[in-house]
Amino acid sequence: MIKNEFIAHSEDETKSIAVQLAKVLIQQGLGGLTFYLNGDLGAGKTTFTRHLVQALGHIGSVKSPTYTLVEPYEIDDVKLYHFDLYRLADAEELEFMGIRDYFNDNSMCLIEWAEKGWGLLAKPDVELNIKIDNVHNETRWFEFVAASDTGERLLGALT
Repeated sequence: MIKNEFIAHSEDETKSIAVQLAKVLIQQGLGGLTFYLNGDLGAGKTTFTRHLVQALGHIGSVKSPTYTLVEPYEIDDVKLYHFDLYRLADAEELEFMGIRDYFNDNSMCLIEWAEKGWGLLAKPDVELNIKIDNVHNETRWFEFVAASDTGERLLGALT
């Protein structure tokens, strides 16, 4: 199992990590990937995602999907979906929105609070665990863990 760890002491350093990942994703291809973004409320999941989506080429704002559950973006021929399941009351709601249709070879899914959709989501290729340093509140630890062969190839190229 491949793991990559990074420390960010500021939002600029968080952006730098997102840009590094974006470069690898562009080289390896965006389609057919699923990321779970794990961390406490306020850990920086949405901030990281915003920087990643913009580094992949999206021009414009990247909104938090806290109330809409999903925000779609189109990057080249790939549909990128940013999910935030924090406010999901029942995982069955995902069935009503056709969740399974989002996971295909022409999409990339970034999912915050994936545990709330347990059993209905595609398995992740990469899990990103973000932790806040309790002493230095601006400091974040980013741990990328490969959860599939595709994730291993991706993280093998991330330095």
